[in-house]
Amino acid sequence: MSINEYNPLRKDIVKIESAHQECIDRAYRIPIFLSTTTHLNDNQQRFLNRLILEIENALLFPRTLPLSESYPESILTDIRRLVSSSYGMLAVNLRRFKIRTVEVNTGSRPPSTSVWEGSVYSQVEPSMAFQFGLPLLLVREEDTDANNGIWAGGIAPLNLFIVWHSETQTVDQFFNTPEWRSAFANWCAQVRNAFYIQTEPKFKYRCE
Repeated sequence: MSINEYNPLRKDIVKIESAHQECIDRAYRIPIFLSTTTHLNDNQQRFLNRLILEIENALLFPRTLPLSESYPESILTDIRRLVSSSYGMLAVNLRRFKIRTVEVNTGSRPPSTSVWEGSVYSQVEPSMAFQFGLPLLLVREEDTDANNGIWAGGIAPLNLFIVWHSETQTVDQFFNTPEWRSAFANWCAQVRNAFYIQTEPKFKYRCE
């Protein structure tokens, strides 16, 4: 065993180099808001891991509440801060609750068919990002919130929606589909354009 491994100075240097490399890694990635949930089954976790890899390979930096970002404020304020400091949003709405409506306040009793719902924040976060004007890409696990909120048909532009058929489609199959690759490439281009526009100086001092 080398004596240097016990040297406190050497340990400090290694720690500094590690932190420096992490800063470098982030420096070459444009920050985006990845809206998702922390309550995942094994297949959903594999999907999310692959999605993060896709984002990072595109030289974008995914930021998520509360995993990578946390502020000592209310949840809505946290979301607003993350939205206003990102250049795009990719929202993933994965199955979380299987529910059945037993009663409504008006009209006839609805059918007793069970439906899947995602996290409540999958409604809030993309809505706030849309209001701010961020480039959006919406990915939904099949049948999740199909008739609920912004994920219902006709609410958001259809070209923003990509559906993962989790029961018949593996993670690799989804990420190799032309639908995903085309939508993701288009969204990445919009994010880079948003970054370019927002980081331009407010006043220009020369003619172009």
